[in-house]
Amino acid sequence: MRFSTQILFSCKALGCRIFIAGVAYLMIAGCASSYVVLLENQDGTTGKVIIKGQKGEQVLSIANQGAPLDGSAPAAPVSKDKLNKDFSAAIAAQPRLPVSYLLYFRKDVLLTRESEALIPKIIAEAADRQAVDISVIGHTDTMSTIKLNERLSQQRAAKIIALLKKKGINFHAITLESHSERNLLILTPDNTYEPRNRRVEVLIR
Repeated sequence: MRFSTQILFSCKALGCRIFIAGVAYLMIAGCASSYVVLLENQDGTTGKVIIKGQKGEQVLSIANQGAPLDGSAPAAPVSKDKLNKDFSAAIAAQPRLPVSYLLYFRKDVLLTRESEALIPKIIAEAADRQAVDISVIGHTDTMSTIKLNERLSQQRAAKIIALLKKKGINFHAITLESHSERNLLILTPDNTYEPRNRRVEVLIR
């Protein structure tokens, strides 16, 4: 599972500790006061931050809640104006999270119609980023032999790379990986037809 909860951290030397479980955060120093603000994730979820300072313990669990680093005041909403005033540069500098697309195959290297429809979205996502790195990872189900599946997963990934390039995708670097049947999306016994394992993952970052 990938965690991407974000906090904004405005700090001074207050001798306090912030306990964060599976979260990413930004640090800013030199503000008039030192406090933490919890932000909403891109998927609409919010994590949890516990602040333990010299003057108490506070918990942030709601988007745009803030609290001082010394624990002296309870969590309270932070206005958009204050967020922009204190953290506009930090917010603008945040890297965009990677985006992953799964493309499924009807047979061999023939995409399903639903997956064909995703190609323009992948092109648009890459066009909206700078210095794009793309990973294209081929997979198979457990039908056939490992040797043949290794070749097939490589052919699927190569097919998608050729298609993306033909459509004019913007990229800085693009890599191909062949996982064959080693990383099944749906665990199955050998010689099992499973459409969800017949796929290519396109990761854009």
